[in-house]
Amino acid sequence: MGPLICWTSPDGSANFPDMTPEKMKQRLEENYPAAKIEIFDLTGTQDHYEVFVESAVFAGMSRIQQHQHVMGCFGPELKTGEVHALSIKTKVP
Repeated sequence: MGPLICWTSPDGSANFPDMTPEKMKQRLEENYPAAKIEIFDLTGTQDHYEVFVESAVFAGMSRIQQHQHVMGCFGPELKTGEVHALSIKTKVP
């Protein structure tokens, strides 16, 4: 078991990251049914992620729109810093 990571939110309160790779994948699967989804915890601290989503939902969207769509799945976590960094790769099948 790795070390427990504690961080401070913008309001100064101590918090513990709750977003795991499994929870990220579940959230993406809810928003992109039948998609190919891969999640990578880049640092092992559960706050720096890379996600890959291949979905027909992205058809007709620009790359920027696709990435904004994925970022929207994690809006609250990005605002609080629970997810500090999110690298996104998208593809239309």
